[in-house]
Order: sequence, then C-alpha cells, then structure tokens
Amino acid sequence: MSFASPLFLWFFTPVVLAAVLIAPRRRNGIVAAASLLFYAAGAGPSTLLLLVTMVVNFLAGPALEPDEWDIDRKRRRTILIATVAVDVAVLVIWKYAGFATEQLEGFARLLGGDFPVVHLALPIGISFYTFHHISYVVDIYRGERPALRNPVWFVTYIAMFPQLIAGPIVRYREIADQLPQQRTHPLDDIAAGFPRFALGLCKKVIIADSLSPVVDACFGTPSDQMTFAVAWLGALTYTLQLYFDFSGYSDMAIGLGRMIGFRLPENFARPYSSVTITEFWRRWHMSLSRWFRDYVYIPLGGNRRGAARTYRNLITVFALTGLWHGANWTFLVWGLYHGALLIIERGYRLEAPPRSARRRIARRALTMVLVIFGWVIFRAAELPDALTMIGHMLVPDFTGLTDQIEATLTNQRLLILLASLAVLVLPAHPVTGPLLESSRTRTANILRVTIMTGGLLYSAILIASGTFSPFLYFQF
Repeated sequence: MSFASPLFLWFFTPVVLAAVLIAPRRRNGIVAAASLLFYAAGAGPSTLLLLVTMVVNFLAGPALEPDEWDIDRKRRRTILIATVAVDVAVLVIWKYAGFATEQLEGFARLLGGDFPVVHLALPIGISFYTFHHISYVVDIYRGERPALRNPVWFVTYIAMFPQLIAGPIVRYREIADQLPQQRTHPLDDIAAGFPRFALGLCKKVIIADSLSPVVDACFGTPSDQMTFAVAWLGALTYTLQLYFDFSGYSDMAIGLGRMIGFRLPENFARPYSSVTITEFWRRWHMSLSRWFRDYVYIPLGGNRRGAARTYRNLITVFALTGLWHGANWTFLVWGLYHGALLIIERGYRLEAPPRSARRRIARRALTMVLVIFGWVIFRAAELPDALTMIGHMLVPDFTGLTDQIEATLTNQRLLILLASLAVLVLPAHPVTGPLLESSRTRTANILRVTIMTGGLLYSAILIASGTFSPFLYFQF
C-alpha cells in the first residue's frame, strides 16, 4: 500500500486518524494494529518474518538491561551478540543469498561446474526494520533506555506504518520516551503534520513521478546510442528524481508521524546545497548516517585511534552503506566511491567549508558533480553500464538526444525539470519541511496555503488518473 495510492490517502489514513482522535488513550494499540495491517497488505506472507523477528527482539529486551552493579555483563553481552546475529542473519539470507549464490554460480561455471542459485523474494522494508531491531537491543544493552514490557508499544515502535517501509530510521532512544505519552493536543498535531505530509506528496507525485519516464529512457539507452546529452540528462533527472522521491517519502512519514502524535527524526536538510562530501552525508539520509555512526563507526573506534584506523573505519562503514542499499556490485562500488571521497577530504583537510564565497561556490559545484557521478553508479543496472554513461559524460559530443528520449520530454515534464533544477542552487537554509511544520512566519503561511490548495489538488488529479508509481526506496 503506497502512501501515494488512493486506498491509503482516502481510506486508510482518514480511518486511522479518526480512530486516534476518538480514542487517544488507545493510540499505541490503534497504530500497532493499523501498522501490521498496512504491512500485511503489501508484504503478504513476508509479514510472518517480521513477526518472528519482533518476538525474538522483544523477548531479548528485558534480559539485556543492566542492573545497578552490572554483575551479569558477560551474560548480557552473549544475549546481545546472539540477538544481533539473528537480526543480521535474517537480513543477509533474504537480501543477499541470491546475489552471493549468483557469484558462486558464475565462479563454478568458470571451472566447468555448477552451483545452485537461491531465489528469495525480498520482504519490503526488511533493511529498515532490521536496523530498528538492532537499535532497540543495543540501546537497552548500553543502558540508554529501558526495555519495553508492553508488546503493543514494542510493535508500535518497530512497525509504525509511517516509517516502516522506507524510514526515517528511528533509533530506539529517539522514540522511547514518546511511547507512554498521552496526547494533549491531537488537533494541533494534525494541523502541524498535514502540511508536511502534503509537501511530501507534491514532491513525489508532481516532480519525482513526472521525471521517472525520462530517467528510465536515458538509463535504458543502449551503449552504442549513448551520447553526451543523453548521459547528462539521465544523470541530472535521476539526481532530482531520487531526491524528490525519497525526501518526499520522508516528509510524508514525518508528517504522518506528527499527525498520530510522534516526532520522527529529520532525514534531509537541503543535501544538494553541500559544499563538501562530508557535509552532504550530514544532510542526505541523515537517519542512516546517524545509525551507522552510533552502531558501527564509533564502536569500531571512530577517529580516535589515528588516521589509518579512521580511514579503515570510514571505508568499512561506506562499504556497508552501499551493500545496505542492495545486493549488487553497483551499490558496493557507490559506497566505496563515497568512502574514498571522504578519506580524500579528511586526508587533505578539505572537510571544512572554505571561508571565501568564491571558493564555496566552486566547492559546491564540485561536490554536486561528484554526487551526480555517484548517482549514475547507484542507478545503473550493471557496472559496465555506469562506466559507459560516465565515459560519455566526460567526453562532449554534438549528437544530441535520441528520438525515444525526446518523446519523453513533454512540455509538462520539461517545465517540471527546469523548475526542479532550482534545488541545486537553493541556499542551505531554511529547510522547507520543518519550516512548514513549525514556523508561523508570513512566508511559511503562504507556502502552506499554496501546497494545501494548488499542490494537493494537482496531486489528487494525478493520483486519480493512476500516474503514481512506487517509492524508489521500497526496493531497499
């Protein structure tokens, strides 16, 4: 069930909001039941896997709590390792078994043999709820928050429908204190969250979905027909499509969370305004960056044990970041690419933005180009396709666009493409989502009215005509 589907927008969401308003003290129970129904509608039999992993982590929680003297630390550590191993094993088996066996099958064929390839359907949202489970047990083990004894509250955290499928990734410590709270101003929460939700819907339906056919046509162009213009058009449109699609989902999730009484963490903060790659990763998919920082980078030693270990930790984290997105060499190379860029910035002390305005502009342009090259690797079906496209981006020619791609560039899509390019030059602040949610300035009020009238009306027309498509991060 997509956030941009008529069923979700016009039936599911109004029913859930009405139920929470009528019975505010039953909020967690309503949200838990609605979330499992939401997931089952899209995942089908894979819902059983979610339920099994929830049972394992819920039962482990109380056993991981430290007592006053922490005399059972060794036992707690053993339970933590076993629980995290189960979570990681579930993710690895369902997400990477097929990819791993394909590589072994290819190697076996080189030696004249054979190897069976495993084919498993990828459960939607598995990467996200696995990270929620790991956050839950680790935060309890560290003594940062107590374990949940109420299974309904636990289901509410893990399976909360706004963030279950594609984030933001909510660390347990960020939401633990919100679970027992009673709502005091539910109508105020709805009034604050709805404009944020509407903004995300407009980003997704009006911009991202409009650019999708152009992206598909450019990246689907055969290598012998690829040109400088096709390569750059594809790279730019995908850069915009991915941002508006994913940040749109995040805005909708945060808005929905606010409407049912939860404050979910921010996930984007104008990432394309970044002056360095280091800054980009502080602004892009921030909840993922924070998760890897807290549960992988810092436990590995962070930057506390010299340059060599810092670089090792960085490249490890970004290799895992790439693989987290999918079982393909393109994702691994994309992660290593960004890890290498961060190492170069740190090694040459370039991670801090320059003070000169002229240098800031130059560095911002360079960062944007490097990010765009990375998105080509990320989007390409295979590494040779990415290298072909990047090669044409580096060598200008005067061939122009193919007839197939020109056919996708309708006047409406061209207008949206040109308008959306503004995101590449906008200043770093203010970030639109939080502005809509909390600001009472005249600018914010005008923007709210515009989005909730013209933007919502146009989005509704597009949805009713059946032009919406699944969110890109559903595949991860």
